[in-house]
Parts: sequence; C-alpha cells; structure tokens
Amino acid sequence: MNALDFYIDGRWETPVARPTLEVIDPHDEQPFSRISLGHRDDLDRAVAAAQRAFVGFSQWTREQRLALLAAIIEGYRARSEELAQLVHREMGAPLSLARTAHVPAGLGHLQRAHDVLRDYAFDRAHGTTLVCREPIGVCGLITPWNWPLNQLTCKVAPALAAGCTLVLKPSERAPLSAMLLAQILHDAGVPAGVFNLVNGDGMTIGDAIARHPGIDMVSFTGSTQAGIAVAKAAADTVKRVSQELGGKSANLILADADFDVAVRHGVSACLRNSGQSCNAPTRLLVPRALQERAIGIAREVAQAVCFDDRAPASAMGPLANAAQFERVQQMIGAAVEQGGRLVCGGVGRPVGIERGYFVRPTVFADITPDLPLAREEVFGPVLAIMPYDSEEQAIAMANDSLYGLSGYVTAGSLERARAVARRLRTGMVHLNGSKADNGAPFGGYKQSGNGREWGVHGLEDYLEVKSVFGYCPD
Repeated sequence: MNALDFYIDGRWETPVARPTLEVIDPHDEQPFSRISLGHRDDLDRAVAAAQRAFVGFSQWTREQRLALLAAIIEGYRARSEELAQLVHREMGAPLSLARTAHVPAGLGHLQRAHDVLRDYAFDRAHGTTLVCREPIGVCGLITPWNWPLNQLTCKVAPALAAGCTLVLKPSERAPLSAMLLAQILHDAGVPAGVFNLVNGDGMTIGDAIARHPGIDMVSFTGSTQAGIAVAKAAADTVKRVSQELGGKSANLILADADFDVAVRHGVSACLRNSGQSCNAPTRLLVPRALQERAIGIAREVAQAVCFDDRAPASAMGPLANAAQFERVQQMIGAAVEQGGRLVCGGVGRPVGIERGYFVRPTVFADITPDLPLAREEVFGPVLAIMPYDSEEQAIAMANDSLYGLSGYVTAGSLERARAVARRLRTGMVHLNGSKADNGAPFGGYKQSGNGREWGVHGLEDYLEVKSVFGYCPD
C-alpha cells in the first residue's frame, strides 16, 4: 500500500493528478506521511467501478455476504495493533484509548452488521403484496477525523451487508487508518469495484460525491455547516442523504443523584478523546445550591489529566489538527471575555508542553444559556457548568439548543431519570451513567442530522423499499 495511491476497482491506482498533503502527527506537529488529493476524474473512475460492481454484488446471497463480513472481521482483528498505531499518530488519541476504544469500536460495528444481516428479513408479506428491501445502489461515504475507525465501519459494514457498493472519502486529516482498512477489505476478498477509496478535501471530492449523478446515496458525518453544504449539493440529483452532525449535549444531574459520582463521570466523559466527540456531555446542568460542589469535583478531574499515557484512565492526547487547536483556543479566550467564570485551564498549552496541539482541560462555571459556550459546539476539552433552580428549568435549558444529538440524565431513581429522558429533544439519552448500545439507533434531532446509524437502523439506511403487488395471491 502506497499512501499516495487510491484504491479503485480492486487495485491501488495512481491518481490522475498529484497534488499532495502532509499528514501531521498532532503530538509534535511534524509530518510523518503524505497523501494525494484527488481530482474529480479520480472520483469518476471510482464511481464507474462501483456501478459496474453493483450489478453482481447486489445479487449476492445472504450467506455470501455473511462469509465476506466474517473474513473482514478476521482481517481486522489480525491488524488491530497496526490500526491503533495509525489512529494514535494521525489524530492524536492516546495509544491506550486507540487500543481500548477506537479500534474496538470499529470491530464492534463489523460484528454487529454481521449479526444483523444473519437475522434480517429483507422480504415481508403485507396481504397480497410483498414488501422488499433492496440495496440502494452506489453509496458515497464521507467520514471525519475524530473517531476515524468508528465512523468508517459504522457506514462500510452495513452498506456491504445490504449489498451496496461504496466510494469512501475519509478525512484528509486522518486518512491512514482508512487506507489500511481498504487493504483489509481487499485481503478479505471484497470483489473489485465494491469498495473504493479516494482521498481529497471536502471542497473537491466531498462536494463531487454529493453532486455525482452516479451516486445514489450519501452518508456524511461531520459538522453541521458541512452537512448543510452536502445536502444542498446533493439536492439536484435527489439522492438520499443521511447525516450525523454536530452536538451540544446536556448532562442533567438531579439533586437526588449520587452527585459526586455523577459529576466525576460527566467531566471524564466530556474530556474523553480530548473532547472531540459529537455526543460529548459538554453542558453540565446542576442544581444551583450544588454548583460549588460540582466545581470542586470538576477541577479535581481536570487537573488529574496526564498527557503522556502513564495513567490511561486520565490520559488525554492533543487535538487532531492545527485548525481545531486554534479554534478551541479562540473559543476559550472568547468565553473568558464574555464573562464565563474560569475554574481551571484556559488558553495556551498545558504547563511543560511546548509543541503539539495540546489544550489545557478547561472548566467554566456560571454559564448562562445565552452565552456562546452554552450554544456552540467547541469540539475540545471544555466544560460549561450551568446552574438551574428547578427540574422544569433544567429540562428547558437542556432543550434550548439548535442541536439534539444526545443527552445525559442522572437521578436517584431510574423512574425519575426515565421521566426526564422522555422530555428531552434528542436522538439519544444516557440514563444514570449507561454506555451506548451499538445495536440501537445512533443519530439526532434538529441540526444534529437525520437518518440513523448502528444496528438494524444502520442497515436500513442503505436499503430501498419496493412493493410488489399481487406477489402473494389469495
């Protein structure tokens, strides 16, 4: 595998043109690889290959696709350490997190797609009509840099399970794990043209995928702003667009909760992956009388963070790239100027670190709902503590957002947590510290996107529905 090549029609191919981009290690800001940036002609070749391959692959039996997914899973497992090392270097995740979260997340989606495919009913009778679910066609996949393997596999795996063919544009900032995944798919026996990879930037290849008349569906994960651009570009060809976009998730802790445990868990979750998760609980809503107690716990958790992986439970890597580093620095500085009470952290790198895109874990208190820090996605290790005076006010504050991806509720009883969760306008809610379930639908309300990934819902994103009347006569 040459990092300068693209994977098209079952082979590593030389791009049409050769503009290149350095891949930067965010730990030291030094380049360690170089990729090519694709031309629209490269995309045309990939789409043509996917169209040709769809004719045959869409007719594969369930058993054939199950065997293919099993082979991919085996290959993924065998190269897990290589994948972890690449994620660590390309987007900065601590090696411990890459090994225990990033790589296992990808494996989990592959396994889940296999299990869903094994039991899924593609044909269902409705009176005398047969309702069929069939592969939608050629799918364009656009994935981000923050959880590269997670976002790759939760698209690639169900698309293959459905019988679709694919053209992938991974983030140009974290492309190498995707290229290794392409090699894993090749070695597992994915037929030529079924999976294709073209590197490039969003303005060129991302836009071309959205506009391409030969692509039947686009699945996009990224910022809300970029998602809007993708949807507009796709509109002229009336293709399906599935989007998982930004978030500003509220973590609502009620007064009767195990407060110290809940705050500690919430702060740790906010800082995980250096805050670069769309569903991170970045708004901590606490009873006003308990805010100072929450501040003390949050400060303790933030100040315990290490940057060298010596304590994996509290390890935090750099932000993934220079642009994100500068954006987060600007937002922290603006929050101070706008009156946020800085509890710990602030602008600049952590003490003793002079290079790399490292950010000080930062906590603000007394954040009111009107401040940008309460409304805008930071995508960095920055927590906003927001006091409330009643449960009704807390729910209103949680829902006062353009986003609706995820929410978190901790209460003294499960019944009370359930009641609050029912009133949150979000696509997901975590109750009392619960983990996500990769068999349940993942996605959001409002400007957090549309469509759903993971499990059965993820498979159905890649299926069309056909009614065959009179198929089952009386």
